[in-house]
Amino acid sequence: MADTSSTTPEARGGSTGRGDRPDTATEAFVAHRNLLFTVAYEMLGSAADAEDVLQETWLRWTGVDLDTVRDQRAYLVRIATRQALDRLRTLGRRRESYVGPWLPEPLLTAPDVAEDVELADSVSMAMLLVLETLTPTERAVFVLREVFDLDYDEIAEAVDKSPAAVRQLAYRARAHVAARRPRGIVSAAETRDVLEAFHRAIETGDLQNLFDILAPDVVLLTDGGGVVRAALSPVVGADLVARVLGRIAATTSLRPAQVNGHPALIIQLEGKVDTIVAMRIDDGLITGLYAVRNPEKLSRMQRETALRR
Repeated sequence: MADTSSTTPEARGGSTGRGDRPDTATEAFVAHRNLLFTVAYEMLGSAADAEDVLQETWLRWTGVDLDTVRDQRAYLVRIATRQALDRLRTLGRRRESYVGPWLPEPLLTAPDVAEDVELADSVSMAMLLVLETLTPTERAVFVLREVFDLDYDEIAEAVDKSPAAVRQLAYRARAHVAARRPRGIVSAAETRDVLEAFHRAIETGDLQNLFDILAPDVVLLTDGGGVVRAALSPVVGADLVARVLGRIAATTSLRPAQVNGHPALIIQLEGKVDTIVAMRIDDGLITGLYAVRNPEKLSRMQRETALRR
């Protein structure tokens, strides 16, 4: 990840050094920073790349004549979207050569993210994986329209398309996502119940209780990035998944956490974060398990990340 400490305004005290006059550009960027990060993260599935997009957005924003800007929030979102689109096209080529399944970078999130049901749904591991199946432009249009409720004219400027083309892209993306997203919104209580049952089954090694909460066609994806040991292809079916989960070493410790706005498990080995396990639940059963083990993707598990719509 690029080091933004010397270029982002927060690191420089929120001023460009032009006397004591408040810097309007800096104030606007700082005010919308969490929003811009969320836009970039939902488009990229990577906090590291989202931070790089923020850096590029800031550099371009400092060169803008603010007297010509009618809506600073919309203008900043437009810059961030274009930067994220460029990066997404590059990342798509890199992910083709990724070792094993690629999973989004997990984020430790505050309770307020879970309280915003639409935001939590949009940043869930399951939804981010669905968004990976869209084209870059479809993904940008879907995120800006369905999550951030931008109008079609604003989105058209951000993705360099006509409003009519954006409407078609939005329709196509909505249909694509609807066919693949989790079936209905699972309540926080139901998610907690399933997670607690999963936690107990793993800790006690009780495979029968594990079978009770796994869908017959459950899929386990493990992301080691070629750096640590992980399955190189999806593990499919309750029998195989239970067998893999049953091998979790007794020397590990498990603790619940809010990850991407949803309850998840952090597996620690010798006091260090080893794996993040998130899940997809449909009709009260676990249909997807997402185990992120790549150490390069676990740096955000030491502190909460602020997300905003």
